Amino acid sequence: MEKNPVTVARINLFAILRNIQDLCEFDAPCKEAIKGKKISVQFNVPGLEPGTLVFANDKCEFFRGPHSASLKLYFTSPEHFNKLIDGEKTVPIFYNVFQVNFLLKEFMVLADRIKYYLQPTPAERAERNKDPEYFEKSTMLLAYTAFYAMSEIANSDPTGKIICKSMYPGIIQASMGDKIAVSLEIENGHMSTSIGKKEPGRAFMRFEDVATANAVLNGESDVFTPIGEGLLTLYGYTPMLESMSKLLGFVSAYVG
Repeated sequence: MEKNPVTVARINLFAILRNIQDLCEFDAPCKEAIKGKKISVQFNVPGLEPGTLVFANDKCEFFRGPHSASLKLYFTSPEHFNKLIDGEKTVPIFYNVFQVNFLLKEFMVLADRIKYYLQPTPAERAERNKDPEYFEKSTMLLAYTAFYAMSEIANSDPTGKIICKSMYPGIIQASMGDKIAVSLEIENGHMSTSIGKKEPGRAFMRFEDVATANAVLNGESDVFTPIGEGLLTLYGYTPMLESMSKLLGFVSAYVG
């Protein structure tokens, strides 16, 4: 499958970098990196809305769309931005040189922690997953990334847009155990993602435990096995779930 570079950029910004907001809530190295910092970093990519990370009061908040920022980064194309996220050597155009030190120091800590949770090698994943806390946190970020990426694919990828426009309006609730929940809202052929259970749900996807969700989202298990074992339940308006499963396959191609 040929990846749409605009869709890749949207996933990188609105699904992957967005995770920094959550990392700064629970990850000790991230908390330490932003302690006492007051700065906002905005990413401007052609064809995309801007995305801004605001650091203040020892917290981080991600904003989509126009927002004030003390450090603005400009990229010449979606491909230019994607190279930066992929770790290639590339330099964006930026304003406010006095704030660049944050990008070279503290921000690199945040980027490395995303990789720590989301991009371990198979050997690293096997070892780190022995820690229940790491396992739960990495699964949470994996779920957030997958379901936020799903909306970007539904709204941007040519085939994804066709699938989304055929979907019935309403909310799909996805939950993993008792602690992780994500909602997908479809309205007028457009999909949006939010954390938590948004009401009223029209279709539901429930993983009975975090381990099952982790295996499916990592591609280590198909969806049929846990359904047969009673560990994954699909109910409600099933045509929405069928379309969602198609989009989930695209997520693996884009993010996996």
